[in-house]
Amino acid sequence: MKSIMKTFLLAGSAIFIAIILISFPQDAYEASIRGLNMWWEIVFPSLLPFFITAELLLSFGVVRFIGVLFEPIMRPLFKVPGTGSFAWIMGMASGYPTGAKISVRLRESKQLTQIEAERLVSFSNASSPLFIFGAISVGFFYDAKLGILIAVAHYCSNFLVGLCMRFYGRKAEKRGQQIMPHKKEKVTLKRALHEMHATRMEDKRPLGEILGDAVIQSIQTLVMVGGFIILFSVLTTLLYLVNITSSISLIIEQVFIYIQFPVNLALPFISGLFEITVGANLISKLTNDYFLSSIVLVSFILGFHGFSIQAQVASILSKTDIRFAPYFFARILHGFIASFLTILLYRPLYLNRQVINIGDVPVTTPVAEQNWGIIMSNLQHIGPAISFVFLGLAIFILMKRMRRA
Repeated sequence: MKSIMKTFLLAGSAIFIAIILISFPQDAYEASIRGLNMWWEIVFPSLLPFFITAELLLSFGVVRFIGVLFEPIMRPLFKVPGTGSFAWIMGMASGYPTGAKISVRLRESKQLTQIEAERLVSFSNASSPLFIFGAISVGFFYDAKLGILIAVAHYCSNFLVGLCMRFYGRKAEKRGQQIMPHKKEKVTLKRALHEMHATRMEDKRPLGEILGDAVIQSIQTLVMVGGFIILFSVLTTLLYLVNITSSISLIIEQVFIYIQFPVNLALPFISGLFEITVGANLISKLTNDYFLSSIVLVSFILGFHGFSIQAQVASILSKTDIRFAPYFFARILHGFIASFLTILLYRPLYLNRQVINIGDVPVTTPVAEQNWGIIMSNLQHIGPAISFVFLGLAIFILMKRMRRA
């Protein structure tokens, strides 16, 4: 009976989406173009180098080298092997869903147990500094100082989520179902180098094939990411047009009244739960009278990731035995901790960072903060060229392999 109800629910949802797509074709087309532009100009060129580099570092044994050195840190703190540090660092540097992608690769190569992989996925996906400083702070709020507050709250809360998730799955591990045997050997540089060499020797593929596989696998993942970005861009627009988003916002408004948040932020907040960029942009336009409330909500949706990114992660995890539920729970936890830290750090990291102007030059604003806006602007100009070149390279590699076959 439960499976039948699920079938009818899924079929009904698909039919409903098809009907509203037919009812609003022009709006759906424009939303699709917006999602495609964001993927083509920013997401694809910014994530592709990280994905390819991650694949190469895994193949050449560098990740194993890092894992040996970071084992004494990652194991006591997060109850994951040292190789998890690579997914965590890369996830913060390049943004979601890089952490999930690398965690899956580590699980496929048997460097993580199922529970360890679920722990790692829960805190290795974070927003990139480029997005926080370039898009959110400079692009939406026109305030580079704000990036420090949001970034500190976001990454510190992500660390705290990792500490909390270390307790996940302890019963299963005690029963002996999820124990990855690891020798308690002394951590030395010699041992790390030996493990790196052994890992590289296990991969029998020639260098050309390794490079080709890295490009192909990275582009396949990014095409999937682009599809979800476009889908949720359209879905968010359609739900707004048929007043479903407005109806849900009525419930959120009651919660906001209870916690003394402005009710005007309810609708942008709902949009942010579906897609971070759309929600953060809408929230930034309503900051004049209730700035702190706006920043708290932005921190929450950054930690929650939005259903669009969650769908991307779910798709990546679906090929393995890594379950989605722990990741989803961690997203709610991340959102609430980030919101709390934003309130706690608002005065010391934002209000107290006064800018003294000499002429038109802000003296105390670090140059690095201003550069994020320049980086984002340049990426929008050169991003399409990077996307076109690597898509062409992927097509060339695939055609060459088809001829060999």
